[in-house]
Amino acid sequence: MDVSVRWFLRSAVLWLVLGLTLGVWMGLDPARIPLLRTSHLHALLPGFVLSMIFGVGYHVIPRFAGRSLPWPPGARAHVVLANAGVALLVTGFPLRSASPPVGGLFVPLGGLLFVAGALVFAHAMWVLTSPPEWQRRRSAAEG
Repeated sequence: MDVSVRWFLRSAVLWLVLGLTLGVWMGLDPARIPLLRTSHLHALLPGFVLSMIFGVGYHVIPRFAGRSLPWPPGARAHVVLANAGVALLVTGFPLRSASPPVGGLFVPLGGLLFVAGALVFAHAMWVLTSPPEWQRRRSAAEG
């Protein structure tokens, strides 16, 4: 298993635990719901769900395509970008009410980092699902 796959799967589990913890906290202290709801959702959706999808995608799609990952350092950078982005989002949303300048910086920066990583994933999946060069040549020659 590639190191980026392992990092994504492990970080997904950590985001799951954090998201569940925030959910329990909101259940025990309903007054915190407005402060924590968005952080809870971001820990679970981009943090857990998308990290799990990214990890599984980086592991499975190259095997289905019969090719290696086109840019392994990009997948490793994606892990860092995605987790830094989610961390900034999860901390930035509550900070927007406590410290608007800091929260106002964390949220857009976190979103940009997460999207930058997701674009690395999109590129890798596009390359992996494109027909290989020999298949494109054969198709062009046949017709």
